[in-house]
Amino acid sequence: MVDLITLEKQFLSAHIREGGVAVDFTMGNGHDTAWLSKAVGKNGRVYAFDIQQRALESTRLTLEREGCPDNCTLICDSHSNVLSYVKEPICAGVFNLGYLPGGGNKALTTLRPTTKLAVEGGISLLDRDAVILIAVYPGHEEGKLEGEMLEALLSALDRRQYCVSRFQIVNSPTSPFFFTIESR
Repeated sequence: MVDLITLEKQFLSAHIREGGVAVDFTMGNGHDTAWLSKAVGKNGRVYAFDIQQRALESTRLTLEREGCPDNCTLICDSHSNVLSYVKEPICAGVFNLGYLPGGGNKALTTLRPTTKLAVEGGISLLDRDAVILIAVYPGHEEGKLEGEMLEALLSALDRRQYCVSRFQIVNSPTSPFFFTIESR
């Protein structure tokens, strides 16, 4: 059986470099933030975004528990404002769309307008040979609509500059899937 999380990490690992800059556009409970922190190492930098203070607190605990280097900037703001905070090229970016896992308010989800701005901002920050990975959760209405919006947005990117892929379990249409945007 395909393990999407393992597959996601393989795509990210191919582009992350020691000392690089990465962005967790939806920090949630901090698992991707911690993974990125270790991957870029003590000389790298990770910027992580969430609009919920609860997410920042949970992420701080995850970073401490996992013994991550002190290389993360946790930002309580919308990922749509990424360009106000990140000024250098990034080697990797991660989105886990939807709502805060583990008891978060399921009515509070990522939304198409802010996700679109965040993805466009992330693409503009991509260094050469870099990647953005976007996990989509179509099991709820906004997640389904976000997936459709992203399909339209990403399919219009110039294929000479970006390689865009979609990975989905075809016989499970409400299961999560992900896009990768790789810069050439």
